Amino acid sequence: MIWLLFKTFFLTGLVSFGGGYAIIPVIEAEVVKNGWMTTQKFTDIVAIAGMSPGPIATNTAIFTGYQVSGLTGAAVSAFAMVLPSLLLVLIVAMFFYKFHHSRIVQSAFYGLRPVVIALIVFAAVKFALSNGMIGTFSMHTLSLVGIFAVSLYSLIKRNTHPAYVILMAGLVGMAFYS
Repeated sequence: MIWLLFKTFFLTGLVSFGGGYAIIPVIEAEVVKNGWMTTQKFTDIVAIAGMSPGPIATNTAIFTGYQVSGLTGAAVSAFAMVLPSLLLVLIVAMFFYKFHHSRIVQSAFYGLRPVVIALIVFAAVKFALSNGMIGTFSMHTLSLVGIFAVSLYSLIKRNTHPAYVILMAGLVGMAFYS
């Protein structure tokens, strides 16, 4: 099991372009495919990982590794997730300054931007579907959409710090759903 955790998160870390939120769907596919947890439980882990300090993809790997094999699984998953980035950054740093003005390199980075945005939107829609925020209409759904809308407004228009938005959404959730 430890080897499978290492392999899964090493390969995930190897293709995790665009940051943690963009790679969440890949992690979810692997976690569910391997039978380590359900989509619903994975969604809960991502929520906790997102509120924890550090990169969300690495936090998700750590929580998943812990769920599968305890502290050893958590350590192996964390190491496997960051190892590809460490190696790639070292290699890229050695060559980047030689080629960063190349039109081909700039075009490749330009072409990756829409894919990263699509992956982030895909993750958001998938989480909304798995949590019942999209698909059925009820007062519960309406309240979740309301929390989402106020949170998005606070972040974009009011420039509220994300920590305050998370805290307020948690307090509203406790008041509405307890």
